[in-house]
Amino acid sequence: MYCPFCRNPDSRVVDSRMADDGSAIRRRRQCPECGRRFTTVETTSLSVIKRSGVGEPFSRSKVINGVRKACQGRPVSEDDLALLAQEVEEQIRSSGAAEIDAHEVGLVILGPLQKLDKVAYLRFASVYQAFESLEDFETAIALLRQEAEDDAKGITAKGTKTSEKSPL
Repeated sequence: MYCPFCRNPDSRVVDSRMADDGSAIRRRRQCPECGRRFTTVETTSLSVIKRSGVGEPFSRSKVINGVRKACQGRPVSEDDLALLAQEVEEQIRSSGAAEIDAHEVGLVILGPLQKLDKVAYLRFASVYQAFESLEDFETAIALLRQEAEDDAKGITAKGTKTSEKSPL
């Protein structure tokens, strides 16, 4: 890390702290040449590969902007959108991949969005799952209804009752 003041190629770490809920590390550094201190922030990189093949850094704000369109006119707050974007980023980072296809990001958004607002989910899904007809909407609505009925009965997606304990 070059010193931003004298361009010396060496620096010494004086202090390190976690920042942004543990997703970044803030370091105070001191230049051995000029003695001045400066701060750096280290984060892991996560790239989104667009259709054109170009990679760009993952952006929560792009997730929020995309989902905001689907939530237009729905009772969804900016805080809800921020939490959704955080959940999406956490899911993607937990996969361990340094790069992810932009379409895959859209598919990851579907899960948290379905929990947040069913109508917004249908709007978003119609784009990312390439709905081509009314039957595609009807199928998606039927699946949502079935999941709602299963939830009401206490059945999980794996077909077991939520009150049943796993043998593990």
